[in-house]
Amino acid sequence: MLRKFLGFAAALFVVAGLAAPAAAIDVKVVKSPKGVTAWLVTDRTAPVLHMAFAFRPGALRDPVGKEGLTNLLTTLLDEGAGDLDSLAFQRRMEELALTWSMNAGRDTVHAGVRTLTRHQTEVFKLVGLALTKPRFDAEPIERARAQIRALLRREMTDPNTIAYRTWMKAMYPEHPYGRTVDGTPETIDKVTREDLVALHRAAFARDNLIVGVVGNISAEELAPLLDMAFGDLPEKSAPMEVGEVTPHATGAVSVQRMSIPQSVVMFGHGALKRDDKEFYAAMVMNHILGGGTFSSRLYTEVREKRGLAYSVYSFLNPFEKGPLYMGQVSTENARVKESIDIIRAEWKRMAAGEVSAEEVGSAKTYLTGSYALRFASAGDISRMLVNTQVDGNGPDYFDKRNGFIHAVTLDDVKRVAARLLQADKLTFFVVGNPAGL
Repeated sequence: MLRKFLGFAAALFVVAGLAAPAAAIDVKVVKSPKGVTAWLVTDRTAPVLHMAFAFRPGALRDPVGKEGLTNLLTTLLDEGAGDLDSLAFQRRMEELALTWSMNAGRDTVHAGVRTLTRHQTEVFKLVGLALTKPRFDAEPIERARAQIRALLRREMTDPNTIAYRTWMKAMYPEHPYGRTVDGTPETIDKVTREDLVALHRAAFARDNLIVGVVGNISAEELAPLLDMAFGDLPEKSAPMEVGEVTPHATGAVSVQRMSIPQSVVMFGHGALKRDDKEFYAAMVMNHILGGGTFSSRLYTEVREKRGLAYSVYSFLNPFEKGPLYMGQVSTENARVKESIDIIRAEWKRMAAGEVSAEEVGSAKTYLTGSYALRFASAGDISRMLVNTQVDGNGPDYFDKRNGFIHAVTLDDVKRVAARLLQADKLTFFVVGNPAGL
């Protein structure tokens, strides 16, 4: 998903040097009798349980011509299972104070569950029923299909969505990453119940499952519950080979004309994988260049000095098979070319090693200090437990992460900037009616 610009980032900057370290989180690795593994953080402050889980991969499994299949499936898993039709399942969720969410990404399908601990046994049973015996009844399928179709049609006129999807397709013209996760009205209409059943059978298994739990529960209590939710899933998912890909960044500027007062501009090129030894140096570098909300060079040059845009930012998107370094700016049509020229110039300046020790130090202070704010709620922590496993890190990562940032030096930032930033390959896609392009 395209990153939303965070309006409260100024507050994060204020407390960056004061926030408590995330190392206080005590992660236990729990294994169920059937071998289901989960990371657990016990929190006795409230009688609430949060569970996040994910399956890999995500929408990469969608067949060509049926994009959106995984997304449709995720909307149907709480629409009836076993002997419970859609209405009965929803009523049971209400009785158990169960909040359930599920969404599809390219590399993963993510889910979140929240309930009161007094209902935990019944909730885990209900989750297990949904995951192993979904009904896929005709009425919920058609209702979900109509809702998705209506959303997609609205998005077809949204410049932000158009810019992101078209830019992604240009970056990955022959790879599944270039397809839309949500599909199109035409591809959604082609999905059948048989497609849903086949995908469910192929994608949901114990070998590609990742679980994180936070709440008023012990490891001994959690272990048998994990089997209630996940123990009856198949042991193995269907194998799937997805090739490595290098984003097709050509340095071009492309335009899709739309009569709107401001143009939306996506830009970027390839990046580093999450397990690259210089990834943390790249994080520090990006914060200086475009990731520091009110302090980055792009923000300073594009907005503060010239008033060209309300927001401009960049971020690392470490897709497993072909990572991206990408960003966005929205600016009035008459000044799109000027904004693009400034972004290219800042890319070149950073790549040439024009960065100071003071900038590196400030970026490290922010990135380490603000890290604890990602753990503001039990739900946040449960998602972090899953995301950390997806990234391939161990349960001690929360103790080590800030140390990785602190270890980054000025020379590290200069080296990774020279390696990563390629102004000649910085590719732009504009939606709007820009002058001079």
